[in-house]
Amino acid sequence: MKLLLDSSSSLLFSLLLAQLPVFASASPVPPRRSSDLDRLTNHTTNLKKLAQKLLKKHEFDSDVESHRFRSLPEMSNRLATDLHNLELKPTLSQLHADLKLYKDHFDWLSNVSKKHHHPAVPKLEKMITEMKSVITMLHHQMQRVEAPVLTPATPSLPSHLPYHFEVLQSTHELLQHFNLFCDWAIRAFIGLKPKASAAQ
Repeated sequence: MKLLLDSSSSLLFSLLLAQLPVFASASPVPPRRSSDLDRLTNHTTNLKKLAQKLLKKHEFDSDVESHRFRSLPEMSNRLATDLHNLELKPTLSQLHADLKLYKDHFDWLSNVSKKHHHPAVPKLEKMITEMKSVITMLHHQMQRVEAPVLTPATPSLPSHLPYHFEVLQSTHELLQHFNLFCDWAIRAFIGLKPKASAAQ
């Protein structure tokens, strides 16, 4: 009788072992949770695409002379920066301050464009909404790693643009500059990802 029970137990145990792969495959693998830096990269990529679409609609035969927006972040030095050597906290703080400064410029451009009944207004407002989302996400990431919040200087903006062509030129100039910024910010977020993971 004992031998029979032992045989039955062994058979049951073997059957359970045989079913383990089935149970394992039936349990869904939880999706990998995307990091804040991944989301920031994706949203900034969306911003870049929005800027590029608007740029295509405002292309000029020659480059527009940059003279209206003296308070925009300086990009020429950053484009040559070694992204692997970026420090996490200062870079996040600077990107946050820069984005707030760009938002001030695009708010101004949107208001001016409304006065001239510019057809780009809805897309500009969409960009501003997306920019707010990126600023909020970036601020959240800064809090997680205890990066300081910088206060950007008050932008120096033209008081008014009386001519429609000047609005077009200003739109082109600002979008061109912002497109460069987005390109650099995307690469910076990708480069900072390992450092952000290590800091959390």
